[in-house]
Amino acid sequence: MLGHVRRHVNKGETKSRYIAASAAKPPNEILKEADTDVQVCPNYSIPQKTDSYFNPKMKLNRQLIFCTLAALAKERKPLECLDAFGATGIMGLQWAKHLGNAVKVTINDLNENSVTLIQENCHLNKLKVVVDSKEKEESDDILEEGEENLGNIKVTKMDANVLMHLRSFDFIHLDPFGTSVNYLDSAFRNIRNLGIVSVTSTDISSLYAKAQHVARRHYGCNIVRTEYYKELAARIVVAAVARAAARCNKGIEVLFAVALEHFVLVVVRVLRGPTSADETAKKIQYLIHCQWCEERIFQKDGNMVEENPYRQLPCNCHGSMPGKTAIELGPLWSSSLFNTGFLKRMLFESLHHGLDDIQTLIKTLIFESECTPQKECGVFIKTTDDTTPDNYIAQGKRKGNETVTTLAKRQKTDVSTEHPPFYYNIHRHSIKGMNMPKLKKFLCYLSQAGFRVSRTHFDPMGVRTDAPLMQFKSILLKYSTPTYTGGQSEGHVQPASEDTVADRVEMSMNDKAEASSCRRW
Repeated sequence: MLGHVRRHVNKGETKSRYIAASAAKPPNEILKEADTDVQVCPNYSIPQKTDSYFNPKMKLNRQLIFCTLAALAKERKPLECLDAFGATGIMGLQWAKHLGNAVKVTINDLNENSVTLIQENCHLNKLKVVVDSKEKEESDDILEEGEENLGNIKVTKMDANVLMHLRSFDFIHLDPFGTSVNYLDSAFRNIRNLGIVSVTSTDISSLYAKAQHVARRHYGCNIVRTEYYKELAARIVVAAVARAAARCNKGIEVLFAVALEHFVLVVVRVLRGPTSADETAKKIQYLIHCQWCEERIFQKDGNMVEENPYRQLPCNCHGSMPGKTAIELGPLWSSSLFNTGFLKRMLFESLHHGLDDIQTLIKTLIFESECTPQKECGVFIKTTDDTTPDNYIAQGKRKGNETVTTLAKRQKTDVSTEHPPFYYNIHRHSIKGMNMPKLKKFLCYLSQAGFRVSRTHFDPMGVRTDAPLMQFKSILLKYSTPTYTGGQSEGHVQPASEDTVADRVEMSMNDKAEASSCRRW
C-alpha cells in the first residue's frame, strides 16, 4: 500500500495537483436568444456537469410561454410573474426586456451559483436587479436610450415551494428538471384569481409510457403505450394540475397543452371558488381503451357498477375476441385541451414581437382547437369574440354575480364546440397491399362525409376527428387503391373479390368530382 502511494506521489498525482487543475475553469460562453444575451457555464447543455442548465432545444417552449404572458399582460398590468426555476435566468430576462413595466419579474433558484449567474446576466442585459428588497444597481452601467423604462428583476435564493407559499403571483411558470407534481400544491395556494400557471414536464419516459411504474408513482395514473400516447401524456399532466387546483378550492380552464419531443407544456387559467373546483373535478375520468383495434372512449358517469364496462366501446372486439380485450387508463383530463380565443391572441403577440419560429405551431393549434382542416389561405385573426379582456375579471377581483354568470355562460358555450378527444394515425390503420390517399385529400374525404376533422400537432400523420374507428377505416379503404406488384415481385398479395376490387379501383363520377374538389386542401 505504501509503495502504491509513493509511486503516485513521485508521478506528481497528488491531491494538490488535482485542486490546482480544477481551479482553472474555462471562461463562460455568451449566447443570444430573442435579442437577449445570456451567459452560460461550460457544459451548459449537460445537466450532470453544470449547476445552471441551459437547453437550446427548449427555445420553442420559452417562446410559447412568452406569448402567453404577453397575451395576459393585455388584460391587466402590472403582472407579478415568477420563474420558479431560473437556472441561467433566460426566461425571466426575456419577460422583463420585451414587456417592460407591464411585468414585475421574480427569478428564483435554490442553487447559489445559479443565483450569481442570474445577477450577472441581468447586468449583461443592463437590467436593474433587486436582491432581498434592496435595489442593487451598478453605477458603472450606463443605460442605453429607451432602456430606462425596463422593469426591475427580483432575484431570490429560496425553495420554490416556500416562495410560492409566502407571496402571491399573477403568473407562475414551473420548469423543474423532471416532474412538476411536487410543486403544484404550492403554486395554486396563492395564485391570484384568473391568473395563469404554466407547467413544463420533461419526464417524458414516464409520460410516454416507457416507465409505467414511475407514472403510477408520480401521477397515480395507469397508462400503456398507444398510438395517441402524446395526447395521453398531456391529459395526464392536466389531470394532475386539476387535482392540485381542486384541493385548493380552485378550478382551471385549459388554455393549451402541447406535447413535443422533449417536453409537455400545459398552461391553465385559475378560477377561484368551490363551484369551479367541482366542475373541474368532474372532468377527470377514466378512459376505456381497446387493445385490439385501439378504439377508445371515456367511461360514462354513473353510480351503478356495470357488469361489462367495455361494451361502451363503439367496436365489437369485446364480443368477437376471447378474454379481456380492453383496459382502463387514467384518470385523465376528459375536456378540451385548447382555448381558441386565447390562441388567436397568442398568434397576434407572436406577430407583434416577431417570433416566427412558433407561428406555424400556433396556427396548427388554432385549427386543432376548432377541429377544421387547415386551408392554404391562412388564418384570420379575430379578437372580438370571447377573447376580449372585458370577459375576464380585471385585476383578479370579482366585480359581482353578473360577471361570474357571464363567465359561466361562456364556458358552457365552449363545451358544445370543443374538439373531439384523441386522434388516429393514418399509417397505423392502413390496409396491407393498398396505397393510402394523401393526408390532405383524406381530410377532405372525412369532412365531406359529415365529420369534423383536423390535423394535430401531437402527430404529423395524425387525424383528429369525431368519426368512429369503423367509419374512419371504411373511408380510408374506399379511397385506397391496390398496390400493383406485377410478376417480378417475390411476394404475393392475396387477391380480393372482384366486386371489392371494382369498388376500390373504379371510382364513380361523383367520387372523381369529390377528388377534384379536394385539390385545394
